[in-house]
Amino acid sequence: MTDLPAGLSALADRYDVLLSDVWGVIHNGRESFPDACAALVRWRAEVGPVVLISNSPRPASDVISQLDSLGVPREAWSAFVTSGDATRLLLAPRAPGPMWKIGPAKDLVLYEGLGLELAEADQAAFVSVTGPDNDDVETPEDYRERLMAAAARGLPLICANPDIVVQKGDKLIYCGGALADLYARLGGEVLMAGKPFTPIYELSLAEGEALLGKPLDRSRVLCIGDGVITDVKGAADHGMDCLFVAQGIHGVKALGADGRLDPDKVAGLLAEEGQTAAYAMADLVW
Repeated sequence: MTDLPAGLSALADRYDVLLSDVWGVIHNGRESFPDACAALVRWRAEVGPVVLISNSPRPASDVISQLDSLGVPREAWSAFVTSGDATRLLLAPRAPGPMWKIGPAKDLVLYEGLGLELAEADQAAFVSVTGPDNDDVETPEDYRERLMAAAARGLPLICANPDIVVQKGDKLIYCGGALADLYARLGGEVLMAGKPFTPIYELSLAEGEALLGKPLDRSRVLCIGDGVITDVKGAADHGMDCLFVAQGIHGVKALGADGRLDPDKVAGLLAEEGQTAAYAMADLVW
């Protein structure tokens, strides 16, 4: 049974560290959510460390400026770990490649300093995906034929962002995970390091333990996120509780006619992916 706390403050005595998702929890790609940011500020000031854990395909050092531009206060987080950070550990041993890159120019920072060479699909040794080249208009189907040829050649695909979709303003856009899902259905080998996979949690928990200054008890770590197959599953797979932010990418699907969180609808959303969460809130608040 998923509990529906009124706010994060109701859980403050149960946990020492937060691992909080970013996109969909504290911003939507166009603006930050003031109440969610304020909740993390209060937690960090009054309870303990907040480690942001994001499936962004870029290194955390390159995403901080985005948080700043969206008005996410630095006081809301103690450390920041991304799928990009974890994915670089998968990419580095494959240098020099060559690599067929799928993704926009802004994600090139993922490859800096790794010594990887770029190539067209028919000359590559592996594929690396951060997302569609143009996520405003493209869908995975735009890549089907090229991915089918790569899968036929037996090329492994490294996906730097396991998210299927994220909320961008008032619409949903496809992420790297959608292309990786198609590649797997085409028979291709897919490797991922972001949520819900182990590498990003190992990095995040190491940050949390360093900030806490003592060994970390996973039963006292709370994960927060709006993705069922990334945040909720990742927490469960690694022995941690999850606070499911139900609106996020799911919009109003978890709300009843009165505009409040509906426990049955929350359970239904989670059950569709075979998951459960310890807690759920419509939006993150203190």
